[in-house]
Amino acid sequence: MPPRPNITRRHFFQDCGVGVGKIALASLIADGAMGQLAAAGSGMRSGLPHHAPKAKAVIHLFMAGAPSQLELFDNKPELSKLEGKPLPPSIINGQRYAFIRPDAAVLGPRYKFARHGQSGTELSEMLPHLATVVDDIAVVKSCRTTQFNHAPAQIFMNTGFSQPGRPSMGSWITYGLGSEAKDLPAFVVMSTGSGISGGAACWSSGFLPSSYTGTRFRNAGDAILNTSTPAGIDPGTQKDTIALINAMNDRRLRLDGDSEIATRIANYEMAYRLQSSAPDLMDLSSESKETLELYGCDPKVPSFARACLLARRMIERGVRFINIYNEGWDAHSDVAGNVKNNCAKTDKASAALIKDLKRRGLLDSTLVVWGGEFGRTPMVEASVSLGRSQGRDHHPQAFSMWMAGGGIKGGQTIGQTDEMGFNIVKDEVRVPDLQATILHCLGIDHERLTFRNAGLDFRLTGVEPCRVVKQLLA
Repeated sequence: MPPRPNITRRHFFQDCGVGVGKIALASLIADGAMGQLAAAGSGMRSGLPHHAPKAKAVIHLFMAGAPSQLELFDNKPELSKLEGKPLPPSIINGQRYAFIRPDAAVLGPRYKFARHGQSGTELSEMLPHLATVVDDIAVVKSCRTTQFNHAPAQIFMNTGFSQPGRPSMGSWITYGLGSEAKDLPAFVVMSTGSGISGGAACWSSGFLPSSYTGTRFRNAGDAILNTSTPAGIDPGTQKDTIALINAMNDRRLRLDGDSEIATRIANYEMAYRLQSSAPDLMDLSSESKETLELYGCDPKVPSFARACLLARRMIERGVRFINIYNEGWDAHSDVAGNVKNNCAKTDKASAALIKDLKRRGLLDSTLVVWGGEFGRTPMVEASVSLGRSQGRDHHPQAFSMWMAGGGIKGGQTIGQTDEMGFNIVKDEVRVPDLQATILHCLGIDHERLTFRNAGLDFRLTGVEPCRVVKQLLA
């Protein structure tokens, strides 16, 4: 092996196989302000896409906390008939829960259901706006996950692994396909709630170069940290400063060949461009009154509606992957109130996003995904000591999601659960299956998009067999 006179401590940990340096660096970058600004403008990998794509971009509407499918998508009249009685032991089959006993009483659906559209898709009365676009969406009632706590389940949904350290779906996609946005990050993250259990691990680039980490946009102040010009610095001085810093970094890059230095150079350049592009993106004054009303958006108030409208504007500007996290769906108590409150915040905007993309000719090339990390139990959660009543516990065995747009056949319902909504009885769709399907819509074969790390070829969907859900495809 030739000598490496310029080897750094981080290179040592990277090359010796221990991986300590990478783990620490990934954590710092994920929590820091630099993020993934460098991915904008990068080209796609050689040989990609693997096949003709239907979608060019993804908007993932992540309902963190796990919405109750039994109050939204999966109508179970039998639960109402059994309310107050325990589920048969044959259905429970030894399953244990964190906050309720297996013999907890059944809780029937809290809301009425009706069929809508030409497809006759069945939805809860809490989704009146989504009901107007049911022929454009595909509802999956048979999703299943292996994780039953929020943080691991959220990380698993986003990265294919239940522990921090793996690249997120947005990172894999921007690594493979690059970006069409020149003045915005390729992978953007927005949050419209109080906090995400899985944290920055949900949009981390893991062992991929940090240029593929999601860039988090803030709800107040500067959209992106460290892009405003400091007081007393004129544009000429700033430009000269960045040029000098980049020249020094470029010299170090030629010596070390460290991809993180390349990321640092691109960060400075992207931050400079973002000083004009980010304010333009965030300025909604050009949007019509009709569009703002369609979303239910007050341009000056941070909200899920505002995030959805911004997502549409990002799609127009070539952003590849957008995560919008809406936290607060964890209904351990008062599931009816939880669903009502969250639907009031999200239903109108979710439907508006579909309508707005469609009328602008963007829906066919934009994949929209809506859902949480798992479902809720058919049994009630009640605890005097915890102050809980009429709630539902975590339920990984069955939950519901919907998808629309690029590559998805709308107006259909996939999968079925038993009469109690406890187990899947038809067309099970596991988390890796969902990930494989999303990649497929973008023209990516999930088995062929790999990255070598520590001597192994990793991929988003892991090593266990999984499938593209062909029933979903147009």
